[in-house]
Amino acid sequence: MNTVNPDVSEVRQWGNDTSHIPYWIYQDPAVLKQEQENVFQGATWNYLCLEAEIPKPGDYRTTFVGEMPVVVTRDQDGEIYAFENRCAHRGALIAIEDGGNVEELVCVYHAWSYDLGGNLKGIAFQQGVGGKGGMPEGFQKERYNPKKLRISTICGLVFGSLDEDVPSIEEYLGDEILERIERVLHKPIKILGKFKQELPNNWKPYFENVKDTYHASLLHVFFTTFKINRLSQRGGVIVSDDGAHHVSYSMIDAASRDSAEYDSEKLRSNKEDFGLSDPSFLKGVDEFGDGITLQILSVFPGFVLQQIQNSIAVRQILPKGVGATELNWTYIGFEDDSPEMEMMRLKQANLIGASGFVSMEDGAVGGFVQRGIKCAADEYSVVQMGGVGIESVDYRATEVSVRGFWHA
Repeated sequence: MNTVNPDVSEVRQWGNDTSHIPYWIYQDPAVLKQEQENVFQGATWNYLCLEAEIPKPGDYRTTFVGEMPVVVTRDQDGEIYAFENRCAHRGALIAIEDGGNVEELVCVYHAWSYDLGGNLKGIAFQQGVGGKGGMPEGFQKERYNPKKLRISTICGLVFGSLDEDVPSIEEYLGDEILERIERVLHKPIKILGKFKQELPNNWKPYFENVKDTYHASLLHVFFTTFKINRLSQRGGVIVSDDGAHHVSYSMIDAASRDSAEYDSEKLRSNKEDFGLSDPSFLKGVDEFGDGITLQILSVFPGFVLQQIQNSIAVRQILPKGVGATELNWTYIGFEDDSPEMEMMRLKQANLIGASGFVSMEDGAVGGFVQRGIKCAADEYSVVQMGGVGIESVDYRATEVSVRGFWHA
């Protein structure tokens, strides 16, 4: 029987209406293929890892750019390098562990070896055995180096790009987004923990969800029950000029803890009869001195920096097929944290993650979307809360940053 592979070279056309998103864009393999080529491997900066994960010469870390496996290293000269994690010989992974410390990287399959800059240096039995076999005379190893990435670091974050013409990371982010990263990551980072989470949906619903500022006090019952985050609180949304990146922020405001809007809506999140066994869990301190208790920041195409109270984390969003996503969480503090501050961060880390009091729902709702649109490829979602523009606003009852994502 002959089998015919589906043609993924043709992508359906969609206009520029970023307030109506066609559902086929989450389902079509051709879209995913173009995203790999034009988004993740295009003129973008992809988050790779933290500098704190590769502090010493010889340290390496495996990661991804979209679906492409990548190795990030710190060479003996202290420089950071990144290259495709694919041996030039038969295509096996060069590095199969999450990370470690080595003098060189050796493919387990046929022992082709690479230096920490990603250069092919050694081929087992290149001259053959007993004068027989081996690679052809004049074989040039330098022709078979892995693809190398441009590297930029900022505030302890390591970003990589496969595009030679991508703007500098500072220009790519813009002043407002950069200032908000520097606000949080303003001193040396200490890693507190990390884990991976598998999501049963396309990568885009999760990234939309990160940028969707008005779901938080509706979906996340914990937020509103304990009045950590309500739309009536002071805050706003910053969107970069091109729409690609965003910051959502809010402050606990005693004057807005009781909201007539919430009472009138009779929301399931408007609960008053729950308490905490350990109320200190939510006390925290204003460590940044500006009263902002929640800041969610995204960098296109797949990075998130979060500050919820004193819980700080970075997230990496990776596509793993049309209907699957990997979400990598890294909880962080700072090297000069007191034992009391570190304990507070660890307590508040229970707010987020796969079973977090707050973000547990985020891990489920993307799957609800993916399942709900199964037979609705020709229909559209409506993204018009707050209008149809992508400009920064001083309120959060809006989907402005979701529209910005689709504009980008």
